[in-house]
Amino acid sequence: MKRPVALIGAVVAALVLTTAAPAAAVVEAGPWTSYSPSFNVQERGCGSVNGLTFVLTCSTASGDQRAERRYATYSSGVRQFEGYFRITSMPGTRISLKQTFGPDGPFFMLAVERGGRLYAVHGGDTLATGATVGTTVRVNTVHNTGNGAHRTYINGSNRHSQTGGSGGYYDKFGAYRTSSGQGPATVVWSGVQFWRR
Repeated sequence: MKRPVALIGAVVAALVLTTAAPAAAVVEAGPWTSYSPSFNVQERGCGSVNGLTFVLTCSTASGDQRAERRYATYSSGVRQFEGYFRITSMPGTRISLKQTFGPDGPFFMLAVERGGRLYAVHGGDTLATGATVGTTVRVNTVHNTGNGAHRTYINGSNRHSQTGGSGGYYDKFGAYRTSSGQGPATVVWSGVQFWRR
């Protein structure tokens, strides 16, 4: 009778491991210190937010359609964002998922097309493919406010780098209609964390 009990225990342990939240997976050398910036929820047009689920319900190709979290402004040090997104529905296309805003507006915007291409909105560079409905994708951004360097990692791989000026910056994520995009779209985020050094 002991063997079946042990086997059941092992199966339960395996199930717990496979359903746990993603572990922290910082990129680049530390030491990193975890912190929790405050945020505001932004719902505009047909956008709605429920926890970490972000929904655009309409298919309009105009107007301000957004469902996002906007985090507190930072102006010093090196900051790292990490989050995992999963698109659960996307009849639309060209939806921004993660943004770094600067004093002059959007500094970096990561967006997705229907079909799974991830790209930088400004410049149009392809960062990755395969961000299809039901697939979980890890995103890390590292921003050095000292020299303006900003790097974007997809599933742990550095896929985009750029530089910019100084000033106050902030992170946003969720679902936002780009100027050439349209909904509907539903995006679920998880494992969101912030670090600084």
